[in-house]
Amino acid sequence: MAEKVIRLFCAAGMSTSLLVNKMKEAAKAQGKDYDIAAYSLGDFDREYEKADAILLGPQVRYALGKLQAAHPDKAISDIPMQMYGLMDGKGTLARAEELMKKGK
Repeated sequence: MAEKVIRLFCAAGMSTSLLVNKMKEAAKAQGKDYDIAAYSLGDFDREYEKADAILLGPQVRYALGKLQAAHPDKAISDIPMQMYGLMDGKGTLARAEELMKKGK
């Protein structure tokens, strides 16, 4: 079983899947066993409870405040546009880890 669960949400879950693959590569290189997956924002209610960290893609950043208010016990943030555009798996993984350290 994975030590941490990271969920990424975007408009359809497709482009974010590319970033998830990069994050998995970075985690593996660091010897970390994380469950990282991407979903469409429509799947949020089904998936959020499992997550230790939740990241929103730039396409759904508009929902950040609403989701943080509705789930104050969850670590939820966005993925900066530059990080997302560069498909920076290592940086996005570090962002998720920082979010988990802060906790809620």
